Amino acid sequence: MRRIAVIFAGQLLLWLIMAELNHLLTGTRVYLFVAALYVVHGAMLQPWRAGFTASLLAGLLCDSTSPVVFGTHLVLFAAAHVAVFHLRDRLPREDVAGNVVVMLLVNLGLFIVFSFTQVHHSPAPGAAWLRLAVDLLCSQVFIALVTPWFFALQARALVLAQVERENFA
Repeated sequence: MRRIAVIFAGQLLLWLIMAELNHLLTGTRVYLFVAALYVVHGAMLQPWRAGFTASLLAGLLCDSTSPVVFGTHLVLFAAAHVAVFHLRDRLPREDVAGNVVVMLLVNLGLFIVFSFTQVHHSPAPGAAWLRLAVDLLCSQVFIALVTPWFFALQARALVLAQVERENFA
């Protein structure tokens, strides 16, 4: 239970930082979509139950403040967690560059699925794609820069909370 609380606390901190950062970027009309940051750490480096529960809680947190049908983030985060968790034995878990690549691919997939499910609500769906492409580009650059910090934050928080490290033998 402590592991889930610590992972979710890191996700909550990320959510607060992203809310403030996206608020600051409203003048530039850029939105940073960082959904993979809520999912990949738990799916790659944590046991199934703890990582999945934290991903679901993060999905509910993101749903609570987004103007989408409640449960959209929950379902997307759950699907992404399941996919990454089942592929994690084939992915480089301890390599920073590998984690960044996985994070970028998962964020790309989540962004595309989320965009296709929500673009029909736009008054001009055809015109929205250019803005979405800019948002995706900015989001991917941001994720590439922030992933090592976030993984280190989560790892250090688990150490400080005296949560045992999971063996991947």
